[in-house]
Amino acid sequence: MSGDTRTRRDLTMTAGFMVADARGRLVGRVEGPMYGASPEQPDGLAIRFGVLRRRRLLLPAAAIAAIDDRTQVVGLLVDREATRAYL
Repeated sequence: MSGDTRTRRDLTMTAGFMVADARGRLVGRVEGPMYGASPEQPDGLAIRFGVLRRRRLLLPAAAIAAIDDRTQVVGLLVDREATRAYL
């Protein structure tokens, strides 16, 4: 199984996980998976961030470095400044 397939499957179980950028800084919290090309496999994650978590960020699966189920953290390959736009 390729890393990309594993990451996409794992995205379905990440609601509520914290998201940290490549430097370890907090980006936000996973709201849920986002589907596009296939209804069976998510293409990314919807992230809530901001003071009252009113803002939403759509993060492509390609930007995810790792998902740690033990600590419930999604680690990114990029800095949070590079995560502002998707779709």
